[in-house]
Formats: sequence, C-alpha cells, structure tokens
Amino acid sequence: MTMQTTTHLNFRGDARAALEFYGSVFGGRPAITTYREVGMPEEAPGADHVVFGQVESGDGFRVMAYDIPDQTGGGLAGGGSTRREHGVTLTEQSCFVSVNGPTLDEVQAYWDRLSVGASVIEPLAASAWSAGFGMLTDRFGVTWSVGVVAG
Repeated sequence: MTMQTTTHLNFRGDARAALEFYGSVFGGRPAITTYREVGMPEEAPGADHVVFGQVESGDGFRVMAYDIPDQTGGGLAGGGSTRREHGVTLTEQSCFVSVNGPTLDEVQAYWDRLSVGASVIEPLAASAWSAGFGMLTDRFGVTWSVGVVAG
C-alpha cells in the first residue's frame, strides 16, 4: 500500500504568488487551476483565484494551496473553522492535511479510520475531479482532505 501526505495551505488571494515562490525555493513548477476553470462565472469576484494549486519537486517536496472563496486581502488564512455552504468548502484554518491514494478502496480505509469521532465537512464521494473526495475535522481538531488521485 502506498500513502502520500501533502501540506495544503489556505490563502486569501495570495495562493498563486505563494506557489510560485515555493517553486523557486524548492524547485518544481506550480500547477494551478482557477475557480473559473472549474465553472465559476468569469465575471464573478475571485474567478481568477486558485482553487487547486500544487508545487512538487523532483526530490519529494510537495505543497498544495488554494484561495479561500469570497475572501479579501492577502496572506495566509489563520485559525477558525471549516464548513460546507452552497456547494463550496469554506475554511478559516491556516492549513489542513491532504491524503491521497490510487483507489477509492484505499482512501476509504483511511477515511473510515480518520472519521471516528470526527466532524464530517464533505462526505467521501465522487466529485468532478476525483473518483472520491471528502473532508473532515478529526477529534483533535485537524482538518483532513482525503481523495483518490486523478489519473
């Protein structure tokens, strides 16, 4: 069994700049998808912000980042809660842990163990970008993003 964990940072409009910086520091090119690219209307505020971003280097460094929707100002988001409203995951936490695996069966096993005593934000289910994706905050207050690697 293979497991991959990735730090996922949440920003307020600065995710693209942060990813470009991390790429220059650690190596690797940012892979960025904007809210517009996943269906947000072009004229909507924040449509050009990052919904999925990642930098991965050849030596194993990996970080993900996104811009929290409907937020203004720059910098890293800090503290707070995570919830699902109107089809969008909203969070004020500075980061959460992303765990991905190659199959739904494998990530379901991680999900089942993590969800004991947890608060489910988004149930593990098929999504537009993955055969399975879910979010929860575990009993220790750590928010986890669990998903099947698209491939």
